[in-house]
Amino acid sequence: MLTPDIVWIDMLAATHEEIAFVERETGLKVPSKEDLSEIESSSRLYTENGALYLSAPIIFRATSGFPQATPVGFALNSKRLVSIRFEELTAFTTFTATCAKVEAVHSSSAGALAGLLDACIDRMADVLEQVGSDLDAVSRRIFRSDVVKPGHRIKFTVEDADLRATLRRIGRAGDLASLIRDSLLGVGRLVPYVLHLAGSWLPPEVRPRLEAVRTDVASLNDYESHLTAKVSLLLDATLGLINVEQNNIFKVLTIVSVVGIPPTLIASMYGMNFHDMPELSWTWGYPWGLGLIAVSAIAPIAWFKLRGWI
Repeated sequence: MLTPDIVWIDMLAATHEEIAFVERETGLKVPSKEDLSEIESSSRLYTENGALYLSAPIIFRATSGFPQATPVGFALNSKRLVSIRFEELTAFTTFTATCAKVEAVHSSSAGALAGLLDACIDRMADVLEQVGSDLDAVSRRIFRSDVVKPGHRIKFTVEDADLRATLRRIGRAGDLASLIRDSLLGVGRLVPYVLHLAGSWLPPEVRPRLEAVRTDVASLNDYESHLTAKVSLLLDATLGLINVEQNNIFKVLTIVSVVGIPPTLIASMYGMNFHDMPELSWTWGYPWGLGLIAVSAIAPIAWFKLRGWI
């Protein structure tokens, strides 16, 4: 039996027996993972028998492993809150530790929901701050002011590997920001829905907290938009540097091919061995041919340097 002072029930990957017990004791329906994964607003936010059923994708493994979003559901009425989740979430762990303090006990179901949402927003803010720091580091790496001195150029392979690693970091930051955007969108829809439909039994002290959550969501959305624009800028800059490196490689190959054509032409001409070629009887014919080959190779290089192409 659940005592009346229990206002929040957290279900983590609950079994069928646990789900049946909670539904019987609370009168609230526990949605399945498939139901919580629906993307339509009517499936994520709806009212049934006086209870509010809410869901939103929440990011997890944001700082370790591969970041993903997992559906999180809430069944809320005036007496109890049931949270349904399928992964360990840092925000829930933080909120549970907060509830353990006497001065931070939440005495209502709506207050527990406000506390959970506030913990989720704080976690998203921390992740966005980390994304911002990573992008700042990438920006300093890409737009560094130090110029490589002549004779100390970084090898193409090293520079190419560095740019590839930078591209991966930018991609991961962009993916993380995208997941945060989805989570903020879900929470941003959830809060006004609760404020509007739970107004008759919402405790007075909870409404300002939910309003603060809505304000925080709006500010984080602005910051996320800024980070998304920065990701786009850094992505374009990195791809531009990769194109420059590739153009440098093609330039070297082009110069080598151009420099090699005249000597090849001269060598093939003197390799014909016709009887009436006057150079065949020259004492200095062989040095003459080698000299022409050397001059024909040096002349294009001198021309390229004169034009500033190399």
